[in-house]
Amino acid sequence: MKKWILSLTLAAGVISLSACSNDDSEAIVKSDAGEITKEQLYDAMKEKYGASTLQPMIYEKVLAEKYKVSDKEIDEEVNKIKSQYGDNFLTAIQQYGYNSEEDLRTMFKTGLLQQKAAVKNIKVTDKEIKAYYEDYQPDIKVRHILVADEKTAKEVKKKLDNGEKFATVAKKYSTDTATASKDGDLGWISPGTKDEDFEKAAFKLKVDAISDPVKTTNGYEIIQVTDKKEKEKYEDVKDEMEYKLKVSKLTTEDINKAMAKELKEADVSIKDKDLKALLDTSN
Repeated sequence: MKKWILSLTLAAGVISLSACSNDDSEAIVKSDAGEITKEQLYDAMKEKYGASTLQPMIYEKVLAEKYKVSDKEIDEEVNKIKSQYGDNFLTAIQQYGYNSEEDLRTMFKTGLLQQKAAVKNIKVTDKEIKAYYEDYQPDIKVRHILVADEKTAKEVKKKLDNGEKFATVAKKYSTDTATASKDGDLGWISPGTKDEDFEKAAFKLKVDAISDPVKTTNGYEIIQVTDKKEKEKYEDVKDEMEYKLKVSKLTTEDINKAMAKELKEADVSIKDKDLKALLDTSN
């Protein structure tokens, strides 16, 4: 999804300058050193941000006519990021160029629209779907205690083994201040939303079991699973499994081919000669 990183605030500026300016030679900045016109500002913004801004706008305009993305689908994608970064969510997304959660939601909407346009061309067999279902793991509810080093992690595990309450130890030792005050609770997590080593340990645990210290990218974590969702019957989730399997097979080439077809069918044309190359989806 990172290929669709964009600045929507700047996008709005570029479009409004283009649409509302009757006289592009009109100065918007005046000084003893000279003037800056609307045309000069538009050209500068177009050169730096035009392609990354206009392309997703075109995609959304074209695809929204044929495909639908629900708020729930967007929520799921955003919540994965929130689950991964916790209190650092806004800082993390700003590093990728998003000014706000709303910017991120807009990017995910565009990405999901492209995904739906491309996934219909992916073929899978019933055998593949069944195998995917067998490997599929339902969400689990977890809590953790995060510490910086192995020595402290072993000390924490010993206290838990000796009967001290998880919530009490989390408040005292966990460096994850956002969850320490909530008994270490991370809420429900899905496969693919956490550190690989964290998940490998967590999804093996039975309800109420506590893991040994696990070394992850965050430090050392002691994990407890507090609840697990039941695995639904294959017949009830076959369509969902089929879609997820198809998505897992998508490549950039698949998406580019789908977009080329969609743009051609919508008879899209770009009047600005400097931005015409955006219609070349082979890049």
